[in-house]
Amino acid sequence: MRFTKIKISADAESRLRSVRQKTGLTPNLLCRMATMLSLEEGPVGPGTVTDEGGREMNAYTLTGEHHALITAMIRLVEEEAEGHRLPDEELLLRFRAHIHRGVGTLSVRAKSPADLARLAVAA
Repeated sequence: MRFTKIKISADAESRLRSVRQKTGLTPNLLCRMATMLSLEEGPVGPGTVTDEGGREMNAYTLTGEHHALITAMIRLVEEEAEGHRLPDEELLLRFRAHIHRGVGTLSVRAKSPADLARLAVAA
């Protein structure tokens, strides 16, 4: 899956701001954690498009040197559920949906840096 930029939802951006204030982590790192939390929950499936009213992030800023690994995990989770290969455009929509769902989870579970550490150990 190739992309240069991805736009997250306004809701996710607002929640990221809140989690950042509590934990001190940057939005790109929080989005990586959020994506992994969401992938653990399983596929988001089709029709889960969220609004694009939030911030736009560069692909490298968001995924860093783990781009291939993150996109492969999204492809694995989503395509296994669908039973066929999905086009990159659909995977990108689902990546956004994973970020959105994961940020929602983080906003509830991460009230301090220690909470993030516990989430990382539990995984």
